[in-house]
Amino acid sequence: MKSYNICFTHYRRFRMRLNIKLASVLTVLMLLAMGNTGAAAQLVTTDFPRSPRPAEATEKQTHEFVGMWVTEDGYIRHELLDNGRYDEARGDRDSAWQGRYRVTGDIIQYWDDTGFYADGQFRDGVLYHGGYIFYRGE
Repeated sequence: MKSYNICFTHYRRFRMRLNIKLASVLTVLMLLAMGNTGAAAQLVTTDFPRSPRPAEATEKQTHEFVGMWVTEDGYIRHELLDNGRYDEARGDRDSAWQGRYRVTGDIIQYWDDTGFYADGQFRDGVLYHGGYIFYRGE
């Protein structure tokens, strides 16, 4: 019985390593396939500075992305303010999330007032952020 347990343990370890390798291979294949179809993967950045405190001063924003961004169904309304802060409404809930943001080229990085951070990318006049697609709003 003991030898069976040892073999089963080795089998589980082998299967875990195989699953990790398989997932890596599938990810690479998926990215290659997206490249062949003209689809673009969302760039994810990892160079977030420490989450700023809400009381910190923000910088005046002069980029072209300042303004309202809305999901197609209008449920999420994401306003990038010219003072370097954002205000996100969801459904009937105004100011559901608020925080700071920074735009570098076509990449946007967010830090909400609770310390959570995320990023997104502007492509062809559309904002891709958090699995959502945002369009210019009014």
